[in-house]
Amino acid sequence: MKCVEIKDERELIVSTIEKPKSRDGRVVIKVESCGICGSDIHYFESGEPKGLVMGHEFAGTVLDPGDRKDLQVGDRVTGLPTSPCGKCDACKSGNGHFCRETWSHAVGLSLENPGGYAEVTTCRSDLVRKLPDKVSFDEGAMVEPTAVALHASNLADIKVGNKVLVIGGGIIGLMACEFAKLEGASYVAMVETNEKRGKKAVNVGKADEWFDATKRDTIEKLVARSNGGFDVVFDCCGNSAAVSEAIMATRPGGRIVLVGVSTAPITIPTVVAVMGEISMQGAIAYTEQEFDTCIDLIASRRLNVKKYIDEIIPLEDADDAFVRLTSGRDDSVKIIFHPNM
Repeated sequence: MKCVEIKDERELIVSTIEKPKSRDGRVVIKVESCGICGSDIHYFESGEPKGLVMGHEFAGTVLDPGDRKDLQVGDRVTGLPTSPCGKCDACKSGNGHFCRETWSHAVGLSLENPGGYAEVTTCRSDLVRKLPDKVSFDEGAMVEPTAVALHASNLADIKVGNKVLVIGGGIIGLMACEFAKLEGASYVAMVETNEKRGKKAVNVGKADEWFDATKRDTIEKLVARSNGGFDVVFDCCGNSAAVSEAIMATRPGGRIVLVGVSTAPITIPTVVAVMGEISMQGAIAYTEQEFDTCIDLIASRRLNVKKYIDEIIPLEDADDAFVRLTSGRDDSVKIIFHPNM
């Protein structure tokens, strides 16, 4: 079957691999829609691991229900791409995202389980979810990144009337703005280096205002606009500049939620965090309950995720899509593959 795999640094190729079959009860899914994630971009830029078929934001049609007795061929589904062991203390407490095995065998993140950048993928049967009739395949592919933002929002514990800052205007940042407003934030600001994405956060998304991260007076403006600093700050970038900016813009006693990931050490002004007794909270993935909640929020139309989908493309356009998403000049936030188009 046709797929897209990593060839080298910033280079993807359209290739063919054997169509997967059900093993260990896994559900075989014809991929109808699959999103490009920020973590996929990290793999794209590093060129490793070579041969990886990415794509962990997927939705599709059941070809083989595996050991799921409640599924039938033709059912519309999405799924959690993770691989928690189900036996450790983290899993037993409902926090499978802490499990040491969570990413070891994940769909689209491990060589043994090719993801949605292919015509067909498989998912562990206990992690497959039926899509409500009102939820399209493209919306189904948006459940996973939405759940990441919901988890971060839950950790932030936003109160009605809080002032919230989001650093980074990718899909996670934009969804963090959505949840901040749902939780009752009185003011939500966005910081971006890309002017087009910053404007999109306001014009299409839920941000009240955006600030240019490249300007020298941005911190000063943020502190003034929030009357002394933000109650909650989401860092959705993960680099030194972004985390440092988060610390400088948080009010004393405020909270920073670290959603962005850096694969290298970063340097930050800890003295400011110490003097202001600022809390810093890491956020990774989501719980199964949060994933299911996002399906419900999309189905009930409390969340409109389709407005963030910029383009739907075939696998053959993968390289161009990744170049656009890493250019820093394009306003694209979410590009979706239809592998079977």
